[in-house]
Amino acid sequence: MDSKTTIFTAKKVITMSPPRPEGTAVAVRDGRILAVGGLEELKGWGECDVDNRFRDKVLMPGLIEAHCHIMEGVVWQYPYIGYFDRFGPDGRRWKGCRSFEAIIASLREIDAGMSDPEEPLIAWGLDPIYFAGERLTAVDLDQVSTTRPIFIIHASLHLATVNTALMKKAGITRDTDVEGVPKGGDGEPLGELQEPPAMALAGDILLKLFGALGSRQAWQNFGRQAVNAGCTTLAELGTASPATQEAIDGMKSIVDEEDFPARVVAAYMAFEGTPSDPVKAAQIVKDAQRQSSDKLRFGIVKLILDGSIQGFTARMKAPGYYNGKPNGIWLFPPEKMREAVLKYHQAGLTVYCHCNGTEAVDVFLDAVEHAQAAAPWPDHRHTVQHCQTATRDQYQRMANLGVCANLFSNHIYYWGDQHYAITMGPERAERMEACATAREMGVHFTLHSDAAVTPLGQLHTAWCAVNRMTASGRVLGEFEKISAYDALHAVTLDAAYQLKMDHEIGSIEPGKWADFTVLEDDPLAVDPVKLKDIRVWGTVLAGKPFPAAARPDLHSPG
Repeated sequence: MDSKTTIFTAKKVITMSPPRPEGTAVAVRDGRILAVGGLEELKGWGECDVDNRFRDKVLMPGLIEAHCHIMEGVVWQYPYIGYFDRFGPDGRRWKGCRSFEAIIASLREIDAGMSDPEEPLIAWGLDPIYFAGERLTAVDLDQVSTTRPIFIIHASLHLATVNTALMKKAGITRDTDVEGVPKGGDGEPLGELQEPPAMALAGDILLKLFGALGSRQAWQNFGRQAVNAGCTTLAELGTASPATQEAIDGMKSIVDEEDFPARVVAAYMAFEGTPSDPVKAAQIVKDAQRQSSDKLRFGIVKLILDGSIQGFTARMKAPGYYNGKPNGIWLFPPEKMREAVLKYHQAGLTVYCHCNGTEAVDVFLDAVEHAQAAAPWPDHRHTVQHCQTATRDQYQRMANLGVCANLFSNHIYYWGDQHYAITMGPERAERMEACATAREMGVHFTLHSDAAVTPLGQLHTAWCAVNRMTASGRVLGEFEKISAYDALHAVTLDAAYQLKMDHEIGSIEPGKWADFTVLEDDPLAVDPVKLKDIRVWGTVLAGKPFPAAARPDLHSPG
């Protein structure tokens, strides 16, 4: 790389570094930050090129999405039928379907445009919780086609709804004895498949979806969405698991290219069905870790304990679900959690554990406590992922154990009203995504979108943490609001900390990578309610600018 210095000027540079919190220019050499300050003082570094393309814009450390999935790249290869409007990688706005009638109409239109009568119809984004307790069933989808298999993956990615033709082809009948296949009063399956073991019954269709995880098109979509949202680092938590050398080579061939616009941290997904012996799994991850590069990192293990709150598959402590639904599904045997965490801990690997419900959080913290007692490691940075319903005493335990939290703050907007009225009830809903409590307890925390579950975009997750406003406009838990600065710190420097990359990214300081988010307005100066509406020009990765796709409004779901 050319060793000549480039100085980017800006209306303002927000550094997230207290010794020099802001400036008006940043000097870059060999892809790294040389200095930040004013233009004239930076010229003291010697010969340079001055790049004024950002002179009327705001630069800040590249936003870090520490929990997302390559499915964000896969699903955009299929039509979207979700409730809220969303934007595709090319900037196209997809209108939301606000009724079952609208969903069926959209699917009929898709079906009519398909030439092969045997090709499965795959669509995504469905979430029945928005429809007043109704559930889309096979009978509903049979209105679209009684011959073409139809597979609709839910917004949570934890459930799917299929039609009768698909169930016939897959052999899903009244005799199917798999957890997560609900049946009606007549004993026949309703057409809903809850969690991966049940969704796997769809066979070739699920293989088609997940077989695309390593495709170049999926990764290109993923990278474009990152730029559109202003993200420069993506933690891909498990769906592109580096379990084989082929998978690693495939990721490296794409992510390590100069034109791929983001850094990626790829976690290894460990669950029943992958190597069940955590010692063997740990060795797979250690072997992958040795092949890390500047842009592609390995070394995190992802465990999934429970399911989805809005899908009623998360594991809750008493008093359970507000509407009386039975407790959720264990996706990893809780009795095996202590041994698994201990082995990964002993191997020097950071464990990220999906815990939506309070019962799941306790199981994971018990496992970390056991591991720390057996093999003390002061800087493990094990992290509770989602951490939506964690209680004050659980945050205190996290602080005591050195455990981090990655909060799914987007739930406040997208499902806050439903959590208030259906899943958690008013009191517990008001303390969900407890950023202020995490901060008070001294827990390192970040925020995430879990894309493709909700749209990739850290300005929106930060907006949720700052304003705690639901889609209906209700403020859900005033006492858990945090400042705009703290929210942006969470999605920059604290996210980098969780990924063990805070020495490389997360702030604009000399020696770190020159990864910037380029904004049209100052996120620390606008009305906090407008934080999500700040337009993203694009990003800079290692000093190379990447403009976003043209789109009118990234985060104003209809």
